[in-house]
Amino acid sequence: MNPMTLASPETSSPTTLPPTEAPSMDLPIEGMTCSACVTHVERALSKVPGVAKAEVNLVTKRAVVMLEAPVDRATLAQAVEKAGYEVPAPQASEVVLSVRGMTCASCVGRVEKALAAVPGVEAATVNLASERATVRAVDVPVATLIAAVTEAGYEAAALEASKASRSDVLAEAEAREDRTNRRDFVVAATLTAPLLVIAMSHGAIPGTDGPIARWAQLALATPVIFGAGRRFFSGAWSALRHGTANMSTLVALGSFAAFAYSLVALVFPQAFPHGEHGVVPHLYFEAGAAIVTFVLLGKLLEARARRRLSDAVRGLVGLTPDRAHRLRDGKVEEVSVDLLAVGDLVVVRPGERVPADGAIVEGQSALDESMLTGESLPVDKGEGDAVYGGTLNASGALTVRLTGVGEETALARIAQAVERAQGSRAPIARLADVVSAYFVPIVVGLALLTFAGWMLVDPSDLSTAIERFVAVLVIACPCALGLATPAAVAVGTGRGAELGVLIKGGVALETASHVNTVLLDKTGTLTTGRPELTDVVAREMPREALLGIVAAIESRSEHPIAHAIVRGAEAEGVTMPEARDVSSVIGGGLVGTVEGRKVSIGTARFLASKDVVVDAEAEAEAERLASSGRTPSFVAIDGVFAGLVAVADRPTPEAKEVVAKLHALGVEVAMVSGDRKTTAEAIAKELGIERVHAEVLPEGKADVVKQERARGRIVAMVGDGLNDAPALAEAHVGVAVGSATDVAAAAADVALLRGGIEGLPTALRLGRRTLAVIRQNLFWAFVYNTIGLPLAAGLLYPWTGWQLSPLFASAAMSLSSVSVLLSSLRLRRFA
Repeated sequence: MNPMTLASPETSSPTTLPPTEAPSMDLPIEGMTCSACVTHVERALSKVPGVAKAEVNLVTKRAVVMLEAPVDRATLAQAVEKAGYEVPAPQASEVVLSVRGMTCASCVGRVEKALAAVPGVEAATVNLASERATVRAVDVPVATLIAAVTEAGYEAAALEASKASRSDVLAEAEAREDRTNRRDFVVAATLTAPLLVIAMSHGAIPGTDGPIARWAQLALATPVIFGAGRRFFSGAWSALRHGTANMSTLVALGSFAAFAYSLVALVFPQAFPHGEHGVVPHLYFEAGAAIVTFVLLGKLLEARARRRLSDAVRGLVGLTPDRAHRLRDGKVEEVSVDLLAVGDLVVVRPGERVPADGAIVEGQSALDESMLTGESLPVDKGEGDAVYGGTLNASGALTVRLTGVGEETALARIAQAVERAQGSRAPIARLADVVSAYFVPIVVGLALLTFAGWMLVDPSDLSTAIERFVAVLVIACPCALGLATPAAVAVGTGRGAELGVLIKGGVALETASHVNTVLLDKTGTLTTGRPELTDVVAREMPREALLGIVAAIESRSEHPIAHAIVRGAEAEGVTMPEARDVSSVIGGGLVGTVEGRKVSIGTARFLASKDVVVDAEAEAEAERLASSGRTPSFVAIDGVFAGLVAVADRPTPEAKEVVAKLHALGVEVAMVSGDRKTTAEAIAKELGIERVHAEVLPEGKADVVKQERARGRIVAMVGDGLNDAPALAEAHVGVAVGSATDVAAAAADVALLRGGIEGLPTALRLGRRTLAVIRQNLFWAFVYNTIGLPLAAGLLYPWTGWQLSPLFASAAMSLSSVSVLLSSLRLRRFA
């Protein structure tokens, strides 16, 4: 758990806790094929001075690098490239600036020099006649360019920017990968199909059993293995240079062994038994080509399935519009969203999406915020209300003043949090990581043992030994093991975001699946956090009259109970006379004068100090109200008891149903509250909560969590984040409840985006379901390799006659990783 920044339900002022997260950098990595690649990249990045830790994800193909000292992107990219992988260069964007104050060519040169000196600027061209500067730069904010021009002594303003959106960059990278995979597969399949016909017809088709047909096999196999399959050889060579091995090593070894054996048998048949008598050894060109073709098919299917894993992030990123209508000097101008700045006014028309976070300054409308909260119903908004980038304006026109743009919007932060979660690991993956690290060397060793074993069985049957050797190499699949956990985590966290539950990574997801005790903070979590007037009990005067007098006094107080009474009186339309000489007694109550009458409001003890007699009947009524979760106040007028008023912080509409759902999951529920025991127990009884920790100070909530952990319970602590940070940090899983903006900035393990606890059971069920899918994936991945390797080695052949050719072994290997991805995609249907 980490500290968080959350806003109070009563105010918009944030409560900020000290940040503890180390700075980090996110890098895309290309060229990884299996878990061994992940390990190599992590090792390479971890050796860079200033890097504290590196986490690489095979599914998202990204590395998250935690830094303990400043390190630039180029240094990290160089380390990755030395390990044999690639870090794509960031795309440059073009910005057009209006530059004022230039008078001659020297001014042009000065501005160009100032812009070119900004780190990240690739080119800057200034036109004196049009007073414009065109700048091509990589990851340079527009504000930095304007500042450089201003410092040179001129005025500048942004006119236009052509910057690829995050979704465009993702789409382009995926399209490039898809084009490459499709091209290589089409070439391989086109050439392998006739090769298989020639090789497997065994002379049944005329012309397929002569020298020309055998040389045709060589001609067809060569471009497949060394052309379409060149990536495997380059990957294997890169791994070998760094003293490691990966999936490419297995594919390259297997296909090359089949090709090399066949080439020698074709060119020098006399080197093989009976070759001197004109007996042509069996050729395995089709096996080598089929290995490459089937693996390429697997890569093509895997890439397409993997794209579906990140649909949640892609959907969030794609919600932000590219253009916005900015209001400046009374005129509306259409500009790129990249040019928007905090404080700008934008016009949002019906049917348009809000371009960035802000507050409404004019207009009313209903906004669809489902992409942020998972809540399907539109939310009514008016002047002063907050709106979020990416939300859909359903009806009225709005003028919005921006408070957050670019990466500082709620939508962008949620997308980043989901993407980071998808790239994290779950503890259950440790065994698979350990196995994958040694998997390839072990498989190569087993393949060599298989070859040696079959040669010992029959020294004259080299072809069978080669066939078994190749089959063992190509059936082994480290990919299935490596993808089993991250694929499920990626889909699970993405689906959670769609349902309004932000789960911050694999560790949180797995831990949530084990939770058996939930501690719920009362105020603002189980209850609305906004007390309401519930009862008015009058003596010797009309109810409305008593309420008007009490509200008149309470209107001079800032206490939440006073606000509740005043709101209640206003809602009932009760007239409040003028109150004078109002004063408060801390811990006691209020005194004042209304229409010449002395009024006292407070506890029974406070009234007793004013010599007011409270009879037994009134005491009993107050006790009844307290036992039902209400907070009673006694009222005296001119020294005589006049009645009671009571307020209550009512449970949220979904609280009882959520508690029932938690019980159905077998989870024990307890309440933690600072309220007096009677009130807390009344609320707990109403909601069906078994245990209550009452009269607990904020700093004591962490001790309650420790007590539950000492009982051997796996604890989730749920709070609004204001005074609950120590308890949230102490729990196995800390769950923050807040609005979209609050939660996006929070560093809680789990964040409920809808602002209530309705998503809590969903989070726990999702954790359990994801863990079940991970276990199934790992089970089948281990079973596949456990059964496949002996079968490919021919260990069962003497007793069962079962054997596996390299062709079918490669097909099985290719489809195993795809099956793991498809298994994980079942979580997309979780509801």
